[in-house]
Amino acid sequence: MNAADLQAALPLLALATLVVPGVVALLAQPWWRERRRFRLRARPFPPGWARIVRQRVPITQRLPAELRRRLEGQIQVFVADKPFIGCQGQAIDDEVRVTIAALACLLLLGNTQAECYPRLRQVLVYPEAFVVHRTQMLQGGVVDMQPQALAGESWSQGQVILAWSQVLEGAADSSDGRNVVLHEFAHQIDQDSGAADGNPWQRDAASRRRWAKVMDAALARLRETPSMLLDAYGASDPAEYFAVATEVFFERPQALADEAPEVYAELARLYRLQPTAW
Repeated sequence: MNAADLQAALPLLALATLVVPGVVALLAQPWWRERRRFRLRARPFPPGWARIVRQRVPITQRLPAELRRRLEGQIQVFVADKPFIGCQGQAIDDEVRVTIAALACLLLLGNTQAECYPRLRQVLVYPEAFVVHRTQMLQGGVVDMQPQALAGESWSQGQVILAWSQVLEGAADSSDGRNVVLHEFAHQIDQDSGAADGNPWQRDAASRRRWAKVMDAALARLRETPSMLLDAYGASDPAEYFAVATEVFFERPQALADEAPEVYAELARLYRLQPTAW
C-alpha cells in the first residue's frame, strides 16, 4: 500500500475502530442475545435434525408435544451457540451436534428462563473413551500417576469432553439409567459457581437446607447399601451422586420415585419437570 492508498483508507480504518467495538458491545448485550435466541427457537426444526433425534435419542419420544417443541428450539440455540471440536480424528457433523445437544437440553426444559449453559464454551468429542492421567499422593510423599480411560468429563473452565461411542451407547437405551451426556451436563449445572460440589443453585436458603439434608442422607445410604438403581460411582462424593441421580431421574423416573421419593422430589423441583408423567 502506497502513501496515497493509505491516506484514502484512513477514514475507513477510523470508522472500523468505531464500528467493531460497537458490534462487540451489541453482541454482549443480554437483550440482544435473548432476541437472537428467540429467533433461533422460532425457526422450523430441520427435518434432517428431527430424524436424528428420533433415531439417536429415543428418550425424547416420551416427551409431551409442548416439551418436544421446546426441546427442538433449545437444540437450535445450543448448536448455534456452542462450538464442537473433534479430537483424535472424530468428525463433527449434524449427527454429533444434534444428538449431544438433544440430551444436554433435556436438563433445561423445565426452566423456560434458563440460559443455555452460559459457562459452556466448547464441547470436545473423542471417537472412543479418552485417557487422562490422574495423580495420587501415596505414603511417604510419593506421587503416583495412573492413566484412566473416561467416557466423559466436565470442566469448570467451560468444556465438556465426551466419547462419541459412549454417547451413542447411553442414548440408545433410554431406560437403563446410564447416560454420559446427562451425567456431564448435570456437572455443568452443578458448576454454576465454580467447582462441582453437588449443590447446584437453589432459589432460597430453605431450599438449600432441604436439598442438603435430602442429598446428604441419600449419599450416606448409597455408601452403606449398594443400589440396583443408582451406579456405585455416585457414592464417590456429592457431585457424582447428583450427576448419577440425574441420569436415573430422566431415564428411570418412576423407579427413582419408588426407591428414593425425597431425591426424586428434589430433582423435580430443581429441573422443574415431572418425568414420571411422560
